[in-house]
Amino acid sequence: MPGRLPASALALALIGCAGEPSDAPGNPSLQLTGRVVDEAAVLEPTFEVEMTEKLARLEDATGVQLVVVTTSGLKSQAVELYSVDLARAWGIGSDERLDGLMVLVAPQERQVRIEVGYGLEASVKDGEAAHIIRQDMIPHFRNGDFESGVEAGVDRLIEEVTPVEVKQAS
Repeated sequence: MPGRLPASALALALIGCAGEPSDAPGNPSLQLTGRVVDEAAVLEPTFEVEMTEKLARLEDATGVQLVVVTTSGLKSQAVELYSVDLARAWGIGSDERLDGLMVLVAPQERQVRIEVGYGLEASVKDGEAAHIIRQDMIPHFRNGDFESGVEAGVDRLIEEVTPVEVKQAS
């Protein structure tokens, strides 16, 4: 993946997680405009700012780059192909560590997917990503609350990739 997002520049199948690379040629029309890209216009501006700050703190603390995307449509593409193509085109995560994460929400098609870079697959396994979507995100989305669903999913992903500090007994 070609590099990291600049700090200044800087996402509903009811399943989705790390997947195999897409063989389809990716030419996503969606542009990377920041750590939160709300093409579907389901997030309030204040939420976007707060989420962007949270994602920047994650990257500063761990080096892991997580991007949240809402799209107005998958353009007749399977969510798995769309999300892989988008993540690759945007170059999310480090080239060396392959540690990018992307949460993609397509409200119109009722699809959600979590893309996990190969370097994070030990931290965020397919089953965990699917569980986060089913248990933490979908219940909020069913109530039309995209912000709470996105926040719950992001918070769980942050827990999965943030190292736990082990304290020595005195």
